[in-house]
Amino acid sequence: MRHWLKAFRLRTLPLAFSSIGMGAILAASQGGFDLKIVLLCLATTIVLQILSNLANDYGDTIHGADSVERVGPSRTVQDGQISLPQMKIAISIACVLSLVFGLILVFSSGLSATAIYVFLGLGLVAIVAAVLYTNGKLPYGYMGLGDISVFVFFGLIGVLGTYYLQTKIVSWDMLLPAISCGLLTVAVLNINNIRDINSDKKAGKFSIPVRIGKSRAIIYHSTLLIIAFVCGAVYMYMHYESLQQLLLLLVVPLLYINGRAISTKPLDQLDPYLKQMALTNIAFVLVFGISLM
Repeated sequence: MRHWLKAFRLRTLPLAFSSIGMGAILAASQGGFDLKIVLLCLATTIVLQILSNLANDYGDTIHGADSVERVGPSRTVQDGQISLPQMKIAISIACVLSLVFGLILVFSSGLSATAIYVFLGLGLVAIVAAVLYTNGKLPYGYMGLGDISVFVFFGLIGVLGTYYLQTKIVSWDMLLPAISCGLLTVAVLNINNIRDINSDKKAGKFSIPVRIGKSRAIIYHSTLLIIAFVCGAVYMYMHYESLQQLLLLLVVPLLYINGRAISTKPLDQLDPYLKQMALTNIAFVLVFGISLM
C-alpha cells in the first residue's frame, strides 16, 4: 500500500482541490452553491489526477524519462516497487472509476440533453488526455504540450465546469479566476520540468524548459505567476465592494518566494518548491474566496 500511495503522488492532489474550490467559490458568490455537485466534481477530478499520475509513472519509465539520472524523487515502476503489468491494471481501474464518477456527476446535475453530451465528451477527452500524456507512440507531454493540457483541464474546464454544473450559467468574467488557477497549476508543472530538464533532454522529452532552455523557463515561470495574480486582481476590481478584497495581496509574498527560489536555487533543491507552489495555489483560492465573500 505504501508503494501505491507513492504512485498516487498525494502531494499533487491539492491541484484538484484548487480548481474545484475556485468553481465552488464563484458559484457561492452568485448564490448557486451545491455541495453534492462540488463533492462529485472533486471526487471525479481526484481520480483523474491519480490516473494521470499512474499513467505518467508508467509512460516515463518505458520512455526512459524516469531513470537513475533523474533529479526528482524516484518513481515506483522505475524502482521496481510496482511492475509494469500491475501498473497497467491500476491504470485500467482508474479509467473505469473516472468514467463512473463522471457519469454520476453528469446525471446528478440536472443538465439539459445537450449539456450532458458536452460534459460526457469532455470527460472522455480528460481520461484520454490523462493516459496519453506520456504514453503511446506520440505522447504529447514529450512534445511540450503538457502545459496547454494542464491549463485547459485544471483552469478552464475545472473551474468553469464546476461553476456551470452548479449554476447552469457562465459569463466571460469567470474566465479571469479560471485563468489564474490554470496558470498556477502550469507553474507547478514548470517547476517539475525545470528540475528534470537534464534527464528529460537525454530521454527525448521536449518539455517547455527543454525547448527554450533553463534561463527562459525561469522567465516563463515568473510570467505565469504574474499573469495569474493580475487576472485574479482584475476580477476583484471588477467586483469590488469592500477593502476586504485587498486580502488577495496576502498571496503576493508566497508567489515572490517561489519565483525567487526557482530563479536562484540549483536543480536538486527545487523539489520543495514544487510542493510550495501547489500549496500556494490552494492559498490563492482560499484567500480569493475570503476576499470575495
